Amino acid sequence: MPILSRLLRALTVAVALLLAPSAFAQGADEAFTRLGADSFSDTSRAIDMLATSGHPQAVAIIEALGDGRLLAGGGAVVIKTTDGKLIDGKTGQPLAAEPAGVKPVRLNNSVRRTVQAALGGLGLLNPDTAKRIAAAEAVFKSRDVAALPVLETAIGKETDAKAKAALRQAQAAILIVKTDAPPFDRLAAVDVLRERGDQEALATLRSLPGDASPSLKDAQARAVTAIENNLALWRAGQNLWYGLSLGSVLLLAAIGLAITFGVMGVINMAHGEMVMLGAYTTFVVQELIRTNAPGLFDYSLAIAVPAAFIVAGAVGVAIERGVIRFLYGRPLETLLATWGISLILQQAVRTAFGPTNREVGAPAFMSGAFELGGLAITWNRLWIIVFTAMVFAALLAILKLTPMGLQMRAVTQNRRMASAMGIRTGRIDALTFGLGSGVAGLAGVALSQIDNVSPNLGQSYIIDSFMVVVFGGVGNLWGTLISAMTLGVANKFLEPYAGAVLGKIALLVFIILFIQKRPRGLFALKGRAVEA
Repeated sequence: MPILSRLLRALTVAVALLLAPSAFAQGADEAFTRLGADSFSDTSRAIDMLATSGHPQAVAIIEALGDGRLLAGGGAVVIKTTDGKLIDGKTGQPLAAEPAGVKPVRLNNSVRRTVQAALGGLGLLNPDTAKRIAAAEAVFKSRDVAALPVLETAIGKETDAKAKAALRQAQAAILIVKTDAPPFDRLAAVDVLRERGDQEALATLRSLPGDASPSLKDAQARAVTAIENNLALWRAGQNLWYGLSLGSVLLLAAIGLAITFGVMGVINMAHGEMVMLGAYTTFVVQELIRTNAPGLFDYSLAIAVPAAFIVAGAVGVAIERGVIRFLYGRPLETLLATWGISLILQQAVRTAFGPTNREVGAPAFMSGAFELGGLAITWNRLWIIVFTAMVFAALLAILKLTPMGLQMRAVTQNRRMASAMGIRTGRIDALTFGLGSGVAGLAGVALSQIDNVSPNLGQSYIIDSFMVVVFGGVGNLWGTLISAMTLGVANKFLEPYAGAVLGKIALLVFIILFIQKRPRGLFALKGRAVEA
């Protein structure tokens, strides 16, 4: 008998949804009247009546109500579109002016739940697969018992595997809280929710009524434990992804410093400002494209990359030739001089662009996110990791395969011997400083997509950059890579327990202690001058 009763209810609701509007004209008219009554209970009742009326505008009216775009009064119902146009809710025809006596239909949480449930029920039999899945998700969240008959009908008709799974999950969410449902159905519902395995399934399982049978409670407890363990693994994976993402940012910011510090031994406190110049170059490029060629905006970063490298590299060469070359062998004076240069550059940018943040847009291919299992991966972070890998590979190629790279390595290992062999160390110093500054400019292009572009942008990364370089080993690119990734992952795993500030302090203390044992970092360079 229960099966026969459910079949009868399903047939009743299906017929109600499919019958022509004229057969339910009286019910629709009453619903329109109730919408203008300015009563939450009347509004909820009107939604239920519209959902079963078969009126062609039912979905549009209920959606507009949920979005706060519905006006009603005096039997009239008006839908406001997102662009401000007016549509007659009864006929679907455009209106020239707002009818007299209509006012916005008010919402509260109860009405919003009714709207969500009604839209879910109306969409379960939609010909569009995506809309059926969205409707099933809406029913899953609302857990409206009234939608159960339609769900059973929809499951029987469904041919798409993904949509069928969504419909079964919505059915399970209702059965788990339906105390008069057959015990076998409720146990099966627990298995379905366990298979879904996300946070919403966990919350639904925890809503099991207290008077449930012992066997159902045992199944629920096992399912909750399994989902919690699974979610803990996905959280660890998400932290690992965030750590790799942060590590790639640190590597981009630090790799230029590793080159200049390793070859020249210069503590460049203006390195962060090279990053800032790269970010502002990106802003200028995008502004020019917005003004002169909007269709090229998706290529703005491709244009900004070489421009930022040239701008930051040229400024770096100018700093080395104009200031630093007179201060070699005097580390304190070099540190103070580059710190002063950083202040000058910051103030110059404030004067030119103002002190406020500047907007740098993301091209279409870097916008949005996607899910990989239980991981949420944003496209901008993924592209930054790819970009970092490309920059790292390019630097390795320069150092290993070009005459300039050979000379740089020679100067790093033994400056006096390199000079005696005819290498112009002053020229190598200038080119090295320009290369390191140019790479910092590339970091600014990437950071403009995930951070605020302001005169203080570089200051946020200068300390972290020095930590990465010192921990990995001065002048060693592979050490810088491993150091950046290690610190990035460690930082993200510490944050949930110690907080962002304490986590960073803990890492700083660890690096200080580590340097006490290994002053040259993880991977020390080999050479006579280095070992002297």
